Amino acid sequence: MFSHIFVGVTDFERALRFYTPLMQALGQQQRFIERERPWAGWQTEGVARPLFLIGKPFDGDHAAGNGQMTAFLADSRAQVDAVYQTALAHGGTSEGAPGLRPEYHDHYYGAYFRDTEGNKLCVACHGVQA
Repeated sequence: MFSHIFVGVTDFERALRFYTPLMQALGQQQRFIERERPWAGWQTEGVARPLFLIGKPFDGDHAAGNGQMTAFLADSRAQVDAVYQTALAHGGTSEGAPGLRPEYHDHYYGAYFRDTEGNKLCVACHGVQA
């Protein structure tokens, strides 16, 4: 469905320090970093699309959005926990600790946080686990 998702950042180096370990915790491979542009991208190993990208907006205006959220798919609840802790350890702020959210569906396990720019992110697992 998606070709790529681009999340705007104002302070590229700070955002890169946040997203590099976050993407590693999600098992995503770095595809490129172009500091002169500046932007960076990650993808699932062996899969060309979709890409997840961060960078400064083309128009140079403020980057963080309100009312939008990017949600990452985790393989397990343990990965949700690990990604959430990684986000907080690298400057992210909590918007909801990991846990079951049965209002979405019986097995939805997710966590919510903001990156160093204020963009809202989620990591969720939809599988049945103890």
